[in-house]
Amino acid sequence: METNQFSQPKSLYVQLNESVGFKLFLIGVLTLLLLIPSSWVQSLISERQQNQDEATSEIASKWSGQQLIESPAMQIPIKTFTKAIDKAGKVTLREGISTIYVLPENLRIKSAVTPEILHRGIFDAVVYNSTVKIEGNFSLLELTKSGIDPEMILWDKVKIVAGLTDFKGLKNSPKIRIADSSYTAEPDFAPENLFDNNLAVQINLSGKKNTALSFDYYFDLKGSEELNFLHLGRNTSVEVNGAWNNPSFTGNYLPEKREITDKQFSGNWRMSNFNRPFPQQWQGKGDVFSVENRIKATFGIKFLLPVDQYQKIMRSAKYAILVILLSFVSLFFIELLQKTTVSILHYLLIGAAMSIYYTLLLSFSEQVGFNVAYFIASVATITLVSTFIGAFLKNRKIALVFSAILGIFYSFIYVIIQLQDFALLVGSIGLFIIVACLMYFTVKINWNKSEPVPSLTS
Repeated sequence: METNQFSQPKSLYVQLNESVGFKLFLIGVLTLLLLIPSSWVQSLISERQQNQDEATSEIASKWSGQQLIESPAMQIPIKTFTKAIDKAGKVTLREGISTIYVLPENLRIKSAVTPEILHRGIFDAVVYNSTVKIEGNFSLLELTKSGIDPEMILWDKVKIVAGLTDFKGLKNSPKIRIADSSYTAEPDFAPENLFDNNLAVQINLSGKKNTALSFDYYFDLKGSEELNFLHLGRNTSVEVNGAWNNPSFTGNYLPEKREITDKQFSGNWRMSNFNRPFPQQWQGKGDVFSVENRIKATFGIKFLLPVDQYQKIMRSAKYAILVILLSFVSLFFIELLQKTTVSILHYLLIGAAMSIYYTLLLSFSEQVGFNVAYFIASVATITLVSTFIGAFLKNRKIALVFSAILGIFYSFIYVIIQLQDFALLVGSIGLFIIVACLMYFTVKINWNKSEPVPSLTS
């Protein structure tokens, strides 16, 4: 007796689970959903970096802040007369005081800096002690060219002023020698002063009525993060050296000569008035000494921390989706080549573990440094994910293969992070090789293989 029997049709769940197209769609959706925890991690990194900035600011407020050394300038008061017309039409002259500002003819600055790292909890800040020696000279006041009446100048009230960002950093009262006389500079916040924070001395030039003076002074200075200078001389030269191996030369002028070794650095600047946004002398403060012009004439050194861990962690986190996507694609190819099934729940748990990786990296980095933290987080994540894959697939070989793939991915990202100028080149080559490998493995898969149809038995 013959019987016709059809095999049982597969359920919709089984068909969807075995559908290559549907599985790729779910993997794509899951990858997009993992963008959410990735953005949370980046927000957490930014928050921790902000906490470090706040800790650095607090240390600076108690030690001393970033310092900008503004070299001496001469302030010469001069009588002025302005016409005033009353209601009756009578013209009278009103006497007032204006100020002539004269910048140095030659300016030479030498500074030796000794940076160190201060700790507040798990956060670090760079502070420094320095010695600064400044010398130079003023030239004759240009009277005819500027239309100045010598009889109107108040020679007995001439000031020599110098600027400094944070007086807290001064370890001693600066002694300034002008010509053959010595003076002690004092804080002076008169409205006509050229700088925001002024150290000033008043000199009497009524006897010689001559501005051709030499000057020099020396002081010990504390600061944090940056030491900057203002290019004010007609000819300015600055020499800085210090025991630090990670300086960054900042501002609108780079040093003519620089040398950086494993233990120290040095920089030498030489500039003329052709690239200075100020005239040699002018009358009335006006807009000549504006904030914009001062920024244009500022240069110096920023003392970078040996490892900017938060910047590296942020760069790592930006590659999170790339690593997760490549890992998912690799697991999907393993699934097809080994003719096994990995559920979408397993993909989700693996993606969660790879997202938590960055919080591990952040937390360990704050304790032991970026390099050690990267190794710990990578080994922990690779071990967890590969053990998990080996457990649910019951295949140690697949687990080892996938752990090797993850190791390659994390090593690749580490190399990119360490590079600066060649990061784009190496990253592009690496991604090209990865895509080439994926193309090779897709050839091994028979994408057109049809599912077996229900059979008829007799």
